[in-house]
Amino acid sequence: MIFWDSSAILPLCINETMSPAVKAAAIGDPEMVVWWGTRVECLSALSRRLREGTISAEAGKQVRFLLAELARQWHEVLPTETLRQRAERLIMVHPLRAAYSLQLAAALSWVREEPGGALLASLDDNLRIAATKEGFTVVP
Repeated sequence: MIFWDSSAILPLCINETMSPAVKAAAIGDPEMVVWWGTRVECLSALSRRLREGTISAEAGKQVRFLLAELARQWHEVLPTETLRQRAERLIMVHPLRAAYSLQLAAALSWVREEPGGALLASLDDNLRIAATKEGFTVVP
């Protein structure tokens, strides 16, 4: 199992430069684990692309369909007070934005604070660095 950050999920649904690498990682991961807010983050990124005109309305419908299919299959780490406190610690230790601190806190919750090289998929440089420092192996 791999913990998937939203930055790595959207390239599964939209053809981007990193899509082949992310899709290769997904093929070997039949049980994705994500943060509870991941779907909202992905829809936010999709909406931004639609507003900017970088993808068509028809392509947007296809992306929403693919995202819904993924969401039906993935496992979500739900929000808790402990997770919020973990995210607060992470944001003070690493140069992360709030959403990425919640993503990493969810990943740490998933592995019960013992990453031991567990896999985390992300395309965000700051999250990749922080996750590595916390003990994860980052892909792709």
